Amino acid sequence: MRAKFGPAGRGDSFAEMGYKKYSQIGEYLSGFGLEHFEYQCGHGVRISEKTASEIMISLSEMQISVSLHAPYFISLSSAEEEKRANSVGYILQSAKAVNALGGDRIVIHSGSCSKMPRSAALELAKDTLKRARAALVENGLAHIHCCPETMGKINQLGDLNEVIELCRADESFIPCIDFGHLNARTAGGIKTKSDYEEILEFIGNKLGAERLQSFHSHFSKVEYTKNGGEKKHLTFHDKLFGPDFEPLLELIAQKNLSPVIICESDGSQTEDAAAMRKYYQELLTKDS
Repeated sequence: MRAKFGPAGRGDSFAEMGYKKYSQIGEYLSGFGLEHFEYQCGHGVRISEKTASEIMISLSEMQISVSLHAPYFISLSSAEEEKRANSVGYILQSAKAVNALGGDRIVIHSGSCSKMPRSAALELAKDTLKRARAALVENGLAHIHCCPETMGKINQLGDLNEVIELCRADESFIPCIDFGHLNARTAGGIKTKSDYEEILEFIGNKLGAERLQSFHSHFSKVEYTKNGGEKKHLTFHDKLFGPDFEPLLELIAQKNLSPVIICESDGSQTEDAAAMRKYYQELLTKDS
């Protein structure tokens, strides 16, 4: 098993290259040598059965795997029971959609801590995720993995430790480690190979070798402020904000890990995902 690379949604080049329909997504991604696609449902799960079928066929023809980003408005830690119950429903909708696409992973934002202590917000989020897992099992979707994501804004629930704790609530949960977000919420704390290694070792120590082996990841350079964290996603052309992907990929190759790495660059996510894959392939060739 090797790492897989792909974009979050269709990059700007999809239309620029003359593609128009989702039935062409496999051909588009294959042209960049990419092996994965993350379908975006950030503003709601609105994908039709027809579109899901077209995407599944297009990707499967090129042997490209798929995951799905669940709606941004999910709030696992809301103090309002109705919002948390709705969030369980949105997760179930996302699971049904990714299943129709032929995938088995959904990425989930946890929401803000509001005015409650972070520990209280974490407990609410754990409970919501457990209820969501029960709903998936009840609906014949036990094979779908929920992937809680590390968040970029400091007031959001979702630092590294909190995401790992959420994943400890059920063995089926896989962490989505967004290194750009972690770098943003620590005001540029990821600079060296050892910084990355510390993160990977923490995952392995807390969740075990199997979930470290196949963790989910988002990667992009992210502009941030020291007090608030994430401000906006950038492209790999940016030289002011990090993090750099090369040290991470060196560790992944050295440790023989096989994560899914989704690039979330602003508009150039397909090209930047291809740049990561190219560097990773060079590492594998050098080591062989």
